Amino acid sequence: MATGAFEQLLREMIGLSSETVGASVIRHALKRRMTACEMSDLHSYWRYLSESRTERQELIDAVVVPETWFFRDREAFAAMTRQARENRGAGVPLRLLSLPCSTGEEPYSMAMALFDAGFEAREFSIDAIDVSTRNLVYAERAIYGRNSFRGDDLGYRDRHFDAVEGGFRPHERVRRQVCFALGNLLGPAPQPRPEPYDVIFCRNLLIYFDRETQGLALDRLRQMLAESGLLLLGPAESGLPTLHGFASVRFPRAFAFVRASAVEHAPAPAPPRRSRPAPPPAQALRRIAPPVRPFAQKAAPGEAASPAPDRAAMSLATIEHAANAGRLGEVKRAAASHLEEFGPSAEVFYLLGLAHDADDAPSDAIQNYRKALYLAPDHRQALVQLKLLLQRQGDKAGAKALTDRLDRIAKRSDV
Repeated sequence: MATGAFEQLLREMIGLSSETVGASVIRHALKRRMTACEMSDLHSYWRYLSESRTERQELIDAVVVPETWFFRDREAFAAMTRQARENRGAGVPLRLLSLPCSTGEEPYSMAMALFDAGFEAREFSIDAIDVSTRNLVYAERAIYGRNSFRGDDLGYRDRHFDAVEGGFRPHERVRRQVCFALGNLLGPAPQPRPEPYDVIFCRNLLIYFDRETQGLALDRLRQMLAESGLLLLGPAESGLPTLHGFASVRFPRAFAFVRASAVEHAPAPAPPRRSRPAPPPAQALRRIAPPVRPFAQKAAPGEAASPAPDRAAMSLATIEHAANAGRLGEVKRAAASHLEEFGPSAEVFYLLGLAHDADDAPSDAIQNYRKALYLAPDHRQALVQLKLLLQRQGDKAGAKALTDRLDRIAKRSDV
């Protein structure tokens, strides 16, 4: 018996696509569970799996591999606290969701960030949902070792944790803010309560789904989000929401979105004051914080900045804004102009690849992702998007090579 039936079952249960996660991951999980059940052939295990709800949950636990840490991507938490401040004082506690919550680092980080921003416990509550019972047991135990604390700024650990046997545990007031529950975004009741959420963290889940399931998941998230709520995704997923009823919010590197209807119904901005002429478009763009460009060269200390980098940053901001809004033709035109004026850019090639990818032009998308990686070999978003595209085209060897590169980058960053 082949593993295809198991792959289909996992897709039906939790949306997992074997093309994105890799068939080897599923085979490894099957081997672990068959060994635990003392079964030697797939036929026997399939019969047992079909009859046992408990074993289906065990297989889900085996195939879900947690990878998270406290305050992963701090820009997302900054966007969350800004959103919370803007919606504070309505007399109703803010409702936040972490899905998937994995082993708990993300929802506890959400609580710590809100406390640090001056919120009281009565002003917010956090639901934390995951498909893995193993992850939830770990999260509720809430004792974390060195791998959960990464980066140089660990001041939050002094403020919010107790040192205990085996590691560090969040203070009780942090733990009380989070309610953990077993759940599935694609299930019949993905949220514990019917009220919509003011903030939803759903980061790095959509990359494990195929295109159809990604659309279904984003539709669910839109239904769960309050009219003025904020959705936070992972960087590799940022090209998807604008195709499914969301609009981008310009929090630099937070990958934040709101429902498109909230933007459509927002009040028009006040007319400009007439005491001075309206600025030209390029000048207006200076008001938008340009995106962080990890591969851009920095000027030497004391070296005066030339005008060209400013213009290049504004041009890049224009391309990114068009990409976030789903204006694919504008992305392509602006990218071509940028490359002609400023020369090759990994970030521009990456955005151009996203535009071709969303426009169902895989050959052009692959070409641009590869150009981005030629200029910046460790560009994670380009690596992830190219891997997913190769998987959809059936190029398993190419996708595996990119997965190995991502693994090596992750290991280097942990050192």
